[in-house]
Amino acid sequence: MDLLKAHKRRSKLSEAAYVTLNVGLAVALLVIVLVGQSPWLAVVVVLMSKWRALAVRPRFWFANLVANMVDIIVGVSMVVLLYGANGSLWLQIALTVLYIIWLLLIKPRSKRSFVAAQAGIAVFLGVTALSMISYSWDSLLFVAGMWVIGYVTIRHVLGSYEEPLTMMYSLVGGALFAEMGWIGFHWMMAYPLPGFGTIQLSQLALFMVLFCFDAERAYASYHRHGVVRRQDILAPFVLTAGILAMVYVLAVINGSNAL
Repeated sequence: MDLLKAHKRRSKLSEAAYVTLNVGLAVALLVIVLVGQSPWLAVVVVLMSKWRALAVRPRFWFANLVANMVDIIVGVSMVVLLYGANGSLWLQIALTVLYIIWLLLIKPRSKRSFVAAQAGIAVFLGVTALSMISYSWDSLLFVAGMWVIGYVTIRHVLGSYEEPLTMMYSLVGGALFAEMGWIGFHWMMAYPLPGFGTIQLSQLALFMVLFCFDAERAYASYHRHGVVRRQDILAPFVLTAGILAMVYVLAVINGSNAL
């Protein structure tokens, strides 16, 4: 009985330490952004939080880093968004709370629906942050960043299905992201959000999340039934078409006749 009680105490202590460290990470990023003038320290803190990925033999480093890349993309993207929200304390606090929710409630889950949500969040935040900071970059760097986001997020989703061709599909998906990135870099559009400062809704981020959602639903249907059933993908495709139509209407209202 004493052993059981001791085990429960250790479990509660471990859980409390886990929550404290993750909340501390999010708050530390906010403090660094508010006090510092450069985002690099905050990025270093995000990377240092993944030290356990390297606490193994060197031959496992690459695999562990790839497995943690979705979390790294979200963390680095949050740093970019926090700096983009400079001057709006309420928005920075809201972003910090959202990051805490990611760390405590979304990231640890392994259910397929949560894995898909993790990948979708990484795509949206990653492409948004990349769009915000890449206006003066060479297009090759932007395309490479898009490839990385596509590769790791697709690999993340397929890993939950134990897909034997995960590597090949991930490479193909990364190539598609890179192609969309090439187009998006030369045809970048974003929509201002009232009260969000320099943070704008990236059209490319929105499109990529919608396309990935459709692809995931189609793959899930194929995995479950051996074919892609119309009833499984009709609603996602209708939703995507509706949002694209709405985006086009907003573009026209804002004085542009192009998506």
